[in-house]
Amino acid sequence: MLKSFDSALGFMAFFIDRGEVLAITFGHPTGAVARESLHKLLASSGIPTSDANADSVEDSFLAEQLEERLTCFAKGEAVDFDDLPISLAGLTRFQRLVVAACRAIPWGETLTYGELAESVGHPGAARAVGSVMSSNRIPLVIPCHRVLASGGRLGGYSAPQGLAMKERLLEAEQAALAELAQ
Repeated sequence: MLKSFDSALGFMAFFIDRGEVLAITFGHPTGAVARESLHKLLASSGIPTSDANADSVEDSFLAEQLEERLTCFAKGEAVDFDDLPISLAGLTRFQRLVVAACRAIPWGETLTYGELAESVGHPGAARAVGSVMSSNRIPLVIPCHRVLASGGRLGGYSAPQGLAMKERLLEAEQAALAELAQ
């Protein structure tokens, strides 16, 4: 099931199949551009997007939940994605460890690539962690924007608008935390 919609972070699109989120893209000027970007992302990952199976009730329910949560997230609200099933198809054991550790980074907090590497038992594998983050096909749910370069520098970000989007996401989380603290 492919769905696109407008949000405070631009147009988003996601693909769900067999009860799992396979990919998300965001920050696009139109729904058509978001859908095209999603197709390219899936194709580069070797995931077909034309499924002969009809959308299941399970996929429809997950799509409703995901759209609602992504919309709230885009507005700057603290959103928990931990219970959403994601596809780890095609990922190595190391990549799965990195994804799990990244998903565990709390809202408003950050880790460096090196700290994330160390947390999965691979100290010194910061570049390998960066590679996993740069190929993240489920951003926001796997919050790769919370992973920084050494010294707290932003590092990279492959979503549309690049580092400006990464900075915007981090600032929105900090602002939400400040509001909650008041």
